[in-house]
Amino acid sequence: MTFHYKTVLVTGAAGFIGFHLARRLLDQGCRVVGLDNLNDYYDVSYKTARLARLAKYPGFTFVKEDLADRDAMSRIFAETAFDAVVNLAAQAGVRYSLINPQAYVSSNLAGFVNILEGCRHHRVGHLVFASSSSVYGANTRMPFSVHDNVDHPVSLYAASKKANELMAHTYSHLYGLPCTGLRFFTVYGPWGRPDMALFLFTRAILEDRPIQVFNHGKMRRDFTYIDDIVEGVVRVMGTLPRPNPAWDGDQPDPGTSYAPYRIYNIGNNSPVELGDFIAAVEKALGKKAKKEYLDLQPGDVPATVADVDDLMREVGFKPDTPIETGIERFVSWYREYHRL
Repeated sequence: MTFHYKTVLVTGAAGFIGFHLARRLLDQGCRVVGLDNLNDYYDVSYKTARLARLAKYPGFTFVKEDLADRDAMSRIFAETAFDAVVNLAAQAGVRYSLINPQAYVSSNLAGFVNILEGCRHHRVGHLVFASSSSVYGANTRMPFSVHDNVDHPVSLYAASKKANELMAHTYSHLYGLPCTGLRFFTVYGPWGRPDMALFLFTRAILEDRPIQVFNHGKMRRDFTYIDDIVEGVVRVMGTLPRPNPAWDGDQPDPGTSYAPYRIYNIGNNSPVELGDFIAAVEKALGKKAKKEYLDLQPGDVPATVADVDDLMREVGFKPDTPIETGIERFVSWYREYHRL
């Protein structure tokens, strides 16, 4: 894969995936403008600690702004010519979308329009944006394929991510903007989000508190290690989406288009049952968990499995970090970061 981008805008740069991607791009010699609003959805100290590490790179510039601020976003695009934009900023979390739906409208819908407008008016070469495995919603055919219809989301978060895909397609159709959407499958690893299962389990086990095991442990997730996600994003950045000459309006393929637009799954393609995941955490910590078994939560789906055939065929990559390896690396980061 050849990588030609000199200047990249990474939104959500203080976040889990944004931090790792920005660091990788900086290591490759890119100039990175990192945008984040540093909201308090979770402990901001993790975000500032990530930014402190990025600030050591001379090629990194941090901009504290909100995607939903139209004037600020216009100014950012006017001030710097971006070769590519990777939009990882979003209001995340399925469960939080049940409590604060407005946050998702502001960031994931209004904010995403501002990104699209910036890319359109300033001739950005490639927009890569984070979608989510949650768009598969009520679908039960496994593994989830980008060529399957995804019109039955079960959370507002999922609906907002599906909306991003539709909005990006519109701009690709109207303005020829190359857009690639990435459906991430349960990302985990060092510097991970404190609201995610691995972080919650690790903290609770070390503090001798019970962990909450939803759907009585009968959840299956395609846990995907952060380094695999970043490798996938970087490869996709260097692979411009091309119109699919075989696309047919009589039988529309959701994963491709007559426009320069593509959707890919990035997942490990090997689902892990929640009980086995917990066992791997226990092993890495050398300590047993106290478990509190609960029902499936509203907005959650019982299983996710990624079909990554398109990713393998078109960008030559498939995530493959074993869950045990990824969890060990997370636990060792957690102990070091928290000086345990």
